[in-house]
Amino acid sequence: GGSSGIGAATALELARCGARVILATRSARRGEAAASRIRRETGNNEVLFMHLDLASLRSVRAFASTFLRQEPHLHLLINNAGVSAGGTTEDGFSLPFQVNHLGHFLLTQLLLERLRSCAPSRVVIVASSAHCAGRLRPESLGRPPSGLFSTFQDYCDSKLANVLHARELATREQGTQVTCYAVHPGFVNTSLFRHAPLWLKPLLLPLAWLLFLDASEGARVVLDCATQEGLEPLSGRYFTDCGPRLPWPAGRDDRLARALWEGSERLVGL
Repeated sequence: GGSSGIGAATALELARCGARVILATRSARRGEAAASRIRRETGNNEVLFMHLDLASLRSVRAFASTFLRQEPHLHLLINNAGVSAGGTTEDGFSLPFQVNHLGHFLLTQLLLERLRSCAPSRVVIVASSAHCAGRLRPESLGRPPSGLFSTFQDYCDSKLANVLHARELATREQGTQVTCYAVHPGFVNTSLFRHAPLWLKPLLLPLAWLLFLDASEGARVVLDCATQEGLEPLSGRYFTDCGPRLPWPAGRDDRLARALWEGSERLVGL
């Protein structure tokens, strides 16, 4: 998710630090344009685009296979892409839940051995304070919720899944020097709001321009979790721009985190 918004701002700063950066995005046009712009602005030619569509598990597997074949090193995986639109993917899952969680889950699992071999390494998962309204039911994972506000509920469920994914990954990777952090970047004015309902846009968009952070400000906490020294003892924690914070109670439910992990493995065929 590095072609726009928080992902592009994060990639730009990592490139400025001299990192080799892979922009994994769905749109080749936007991805190539973002990579070219970052190379031009930073003078770092090690910024590349690779195609990845998280709404397709087939695409996730193809990306991982290509990446592992071409790239011998992986020290940092930032799971940033997100959608708030409703719909169903080619794999039969709700669009927000697959793009925001299942696709990232599968990608992380497929790249995990490379992260271990290059340790110390980190996984940063861009979550949201919207996890406060999440309601995950292990028996119905991946199915869109019912009700008038089903798309909003689906988004909140996926953000709770992000927080729990980080928590359970940290538990399972203890002793491997692979650490993981869930991040709430703040209320950021990004293209995520293009999926807002038509009736809500006249209210939401002016508010976003007036009060929300810009993408570079939202990227700060992501970059902190990606690069700040000494965070290893805080693996699995939830971060905001004020540092580590307790997530809402459901985001601290270890039993639910395990059930989500096992259910996600089943859904993606691991």
